Amino acid sequence: MSPRAVLIGPPGCGKTTIGTRLAAELGVGFRDTDADIEAAAGKPISDIFIEDGEQHFRALEREAVRTALAEHDGVLALGGGAVMAEETQELLAGHEVIYLEVSLAEAVKRVGLNSARPLLVLNPRSQLRKLLEERLPIYRRLAKITADTTERSEEEVVAGLAAALEES
Repeated sequence: MSPRAVLIGPPGCGKTTIGTRLAAELGVGFRDTDADIEAAAGKPISDIFIEDGEQHFRALEREAVRTALAEHDGVLALGGGAVMAEETQELLAGHEVIYLEVSLAEAVKRVGLNSARPLLVLNPRSQLRKLLEERLPIYRRLAKITADTTERSEEEVVAGLAAALEES
C-alpha cells in the first residue's frame, strides 16, 4: 500500500485544505500526520512542544510518517518540518511527493498569529522566513510535482494536481 500523493510544504501553503479537496477529487481518503500525532499523544502539538519538547515531538512525527506511508493509500499531508529528518526523506523516495509552494507574504497572511504553531509563536514572519530558508531546498529536492498556491484558487490547484497525478 502506498499513498496516492504525499503533500509537503511550509505552514500556510494549504496542505490540509488542498489535501482534503484533492482526496475528494481523486475519490480517496485524506490523512494528516499532525492529526495522527495529536491523536496518539492525546494532546495538541503545541502542548507536546511545551510539555515534552521538540525532540519528543520530532520522534512522534517520524513514527507517524512511517506508519502513514505504510498504511494509507489516499492523500497524505505531512507536517511542515517532517521532511527535515533524513529517515523521512529516505522513506519518501519512490512516492508521489507534491510540494505546495507559497510566497512568504501569503504564508504569513494565512498563518497569521496562530499560537497553535509552536515554531512561529514569537515573530511569525521572521520565523517563517527562517523555516523556508532551511526547508526550501529539501522540499524542492523531494518533490516530483510542485504547485504554487500563492495566487491560485483551491479549485485551480486541485485540478492541476489531479491532472499531474493522472500523467504520472
